[in-house]
Amino acid sequence: MGYQTENRRSLMLFAGRSHPDLAAEVAQELGVRTVPTSAYDFSNGEIFVRFQESVRGCDAFVLQAHSAPVNTWLMEQLIMVDALKRASAKRITVVAPFYPYARQDKKHRGREPISARLIADLFKTAGAHRLMSVDLHTAQIQGFFDGPVDHLFALPLLADYIESKVNTAEVTVVAPDSGRVRVAERWTDRLNCPLAIIHKRRDKDVPNQVKMFEVVGQVAGRTCVIVDDMIDTAGTITKAAEALKLNGAGTVIAAATHGVLSGPAIDRLKNSAISEVVLTNTLPLPADARIDKITELSIAPLLGAAIREVFEDGSVTSLFGGDA
Repeated sequence: MGYQTENRRSLMLFAGRSHPDLAAEVAQELGVRTVPTSAYDFSNGEIFVRFQESVRGCDAFVLQAHSAPVNTWLMEQLIMVDALKRASAKRITVVAPFYPYARQDKKHRGREPISARLIADLFKTAGAHRLMSVDLHTAQIQGFFDGPVDHLFALPLLADYIESKVNTAEVTVVAPDSGRVRVAERWTDRLNCPLAIIHKRRDKDVPNQVKMFEVVGQVAGRTCVIVDDMIDTAGTITKAAEALKLNGAGTVIAAATHGVLSGPAIDRLKNSAISEVVLTNTLPLPADARIDKITELSIAPLLGAAIREVFEDGSVTSLFGGDA
């Protein structure tokens, strides 16, 4: 069972099937257990969910990691939210450490969807009152959900690890493309170190093909930390590391919140100039990704602290040094 406040609201943690290890860690942080749940697939792929104890009047937190197959886990979480709404849960918070479809946050051309907005609408329609996520691909996604959004940041966790491993006086933080400059600037503020940017020049004759990676900034002889919100196929980040090495960089480290690691990512990282890849466990690490080069940090303490603040009507912003 969950624990209760003086007004007898009970916190209950519900976990989908995608990342049981993270769910167990978050439950331990909160001092609760995940609610026993019956969940299985029918032969045609449809999903069934039933909670095995009463949820009436509870403060429900529904945790799901949106790893592959992302559509399956998204649908399962929506069904869980719907079941809680119909069982009279008092408040339902969707906990999606990695927000699905986040890269489709605007229309680049005509006749394209804004899928990130659709996901927010689906959560709301299913019955969610609140959304919690870690390092959204773009901050504007917070405005897609019609309700409170708790946007958590893994930077303190990742930066603490980097500070424990290297001399920050020798570090240059590197944005792998122009879109990640703001993220990299937060790192430079934290580590008090210079910034470099990888400028991608595209081949005009070949659509969607990067022709050259140019380094803007001082990297020669320095420990370069490439920072990003996610590593998917690892193409951009490994080519950025090559460019840094060609410009005289010493050690190259990559730090990212979400390890999507799809397709050729693991082989690319194994054979790259990157000495260490630091990730959090917002997504489960596949068995073939458990290589010496990859370090996994737990996001569970942050999720647990944020859930506790929401449940106790506290301040999530205070977790990151903001006003209470």
